[in-house]
Amino acid sequence: MNMHSLQQTRFLLAAHTLQQLPPPLVPEIAFAGRSNVGKSSLINRLLGRKGLVKTSSKPGKTQSLNFFTVADNFYLVDLPGYGYAQVSKKQRQFWGELVAGYVETRHSLACVVVIVDLRHELKRLDRELVDWLRHVARPYLLVYTKADKLSRNQQEKNATLLDAGLQVKADERILFSAQTGQGRDELLTRIRALTAALPLPSADENPTS
Repeated sequence: MNMHSLQQTRFLLAAHTLQQLPPPLVPEIAFAGRSNVGKSSLINRLLGRKGLVKTSSKPGKTQSLNFFTVADNFYLVDLPGYGYAQVSKKQRQFWGELVAGYVETRHSLACVVVIVDLRHELKRLDRELVDWLRHVARPYLLVYTKADKLSRNQQEKNATLLDAGLQVKADERILFSAQTGQGRDELLTRIRALTAALPLPSADENPTS
């Protein structure tokens, strides 16, 4: 995965149901995080593509599984944010069921990148998401974002507290900044390794899930 392939990233589709998912023929990296954690900004910085993923200050803007194809080699999947309050309980439940169905059954899902705000103490919903991913045996990678808002010393202090709360080691997470690009190369390296290591079924074996 080089800069040229990243520049070939394009929006593929928005899936509002599991039936609308594309065939699972390439590895997928999904991005999850609380609403307004900076998920869209992180993906844009990762790809070096301003505005590819639309950003918004309004919680709950992402209401579907948004697929982006990277040079037709793998997919990045922007998942709906969680913890938002400006949508109905019924809608939140539907999005939760959609995400759960995708994560639990999608054979081409190589990893879920869990984005956590480095500036704040561990949130219950972030811990619940990580616990759930462990329960369903899905690989995940923690990215502590908005690192540019803190000094280097404060970054490490806050990261250590989050590590303890999530029961992870320092090499199991990345400190990231969409503003400065801190952590971008490391995240790209991890994604490259994850997508290369995933064995995929053939289209005949499992065409839809």
